[in-house]
Amino acid sequence: MQRIFFSNLVLALFLNLLIKPLALFGIDATVQNRVGPEAYGLYFSLLNISVIFNMMLDLGINNYTVKSIAQKPEIAKRYFGKLITFRIVLFGFYLLLTLLTAVIIGYDSYQMYLLFLLSINQFLILITAYCRSHFSGLHLFKTDSFLSVMDRTLLILFCGAVLFIPSLGFKISIELFIWIQMLCYAITAFVALTILLTHLKGTLFEWNPKFSFAIIKRSVPYALLVVLMLLYTRIDGVMLERIHPNGDYESGVYAQGFRLLDALFMFGMIFVGLLFPIFSRLLKESMESVRAMINNAGNLLMSGAILIVFFTNCNALKLLDLMYEHAQESAPSFQWLMLSFLPICMNFIFGTLLTANGDMKLLNLSSLGGIVVNVMVNLYFIPKYGAEGAAFVAFVTQCFVALIQFFYCIKKFGIGFNPMLMARYIVLIAGLYLIYLFLGYNPYFMLIQLSSGILLLFALSFLRIQNIKMLIRRA
Repeated sequence: MQRIFFSNLVLALFLNLLIKPLALFGIDATVQNRVGPEAYGLYFSLLNISVIFNMMLDLGINNYTVKSIAQKPEIAKRYFGKLITFRIVLFGFYLLLTLLTAVIIGYDSYQMYLLFLLSINQFLILITAYCRSHFSGLHLFKTDSFLSVMDRTLLILFCGAVLFIPSLGFKISIELFIWIQMLCYAITAFVALTILLTHLKGTLFEWNPKFSFAIIKRSVPYALLVVLMLLYTRIDGVMLERIHPNGDYESGVYAQGFRLLDALFMFGMIFVGLLFPIFSRLLKESMESVRAMINNAGNLLMSGAILIVFFTNCNALKLLDLMYEHAQESAPSFQWLMLSFLPICMNFIFGTLLTANGDMKLLNLSSLGGIVVNVMVNLYFIPKYGAEGAAFVAFVTQCFVALIQFFYCIKKFGIGFNPMLMARYIVLIAGLYLIYLFLGYNPYFMLIQLSSGILLLFALSFLRIQNIKMLIRRA
């Protein structure tokens, strides 16, 4: 089982590393350059609204499916029709809430139309995710891995043709981009449903109110946490477009910096997916094992985050120049957003530990506090400082939530202060700074700079092959 898990983890990482960065930086960034920051800024704001409420489309259904089917594969056929019917009902509530929010915010008819299309996209994404949860539960890991990148692969093909083959006669716009996305999501959802139905051969639709309400009751604390987290991480993009005098443009500038953070977040979630079952198991064994895993996982994740943040901040303008036409304007917000990756990684570790331990009240309260901090401080910073102000507030918000969870874990799990570890982090930061001073002013040496930083991580024992193997073995 460990060999199967490891081989499929490697496959998933390989496919995601191959496809998603190309889709994100080759297609998404090119679309933004073609349509301009104003049009893309509006798209970014509307996308954030559609994402904020998408937990209403799930309510823990995917997690429930993975766990239940992994334990009892025979129930997949019995529950499939009930769950997919329930998800369609949830889509109705999701769409109503999303469009009602848009009316309250003050979007016009065209903006509402685009939001409606993006809401359908979210539904298609969640249908695919629901099918994938069955494949995970049935241990069809390769099918799951390929479906995880199918929509992005199609986007690269279809949107790439529109962008880079002028003879086709298409001119890219945000509306066309959204329609292409919808086509890719629809094909992926259809393929996923077709494959799943060949395995299940059960009833496609079956409404069972008692079953549906039982799912809601079980998953409300977890669904609430995801909604609150999405609010304090996504609401700044909406506020930026709404309350800044030049909101569309500033939101587009902010989106340029946010893109790399979003990519790093996706890969961080792969790490979380590995860490959550480990913590769940170790919490039943001993606190010493938990503390050892926090130390090993923390060193692996935080040292890597420091290297990434240092590298991207020192080379912000050079990196952005490779992708965008308005790099000078987006560099300040990009630097603050990349700094926020450090507290985000702390949340990956300590938030995951608290979730595994069932401390949902603390997690929900800290996330609620994050929303209050984000909204209140943004009301001052966004009108005055635009995208850079919103990025700074994002950093402050992430630090606020991370520190609450960090100090709570110190108290609850007896995590002690390690002066030698702190000294190693100081040496790491000083070493990275010296590497930058020696190589940082030559754009041709950025790769050497990054490679030297990785070697420094190994030299300081932050990266150890045996620790990586232990993570895989524990899973």
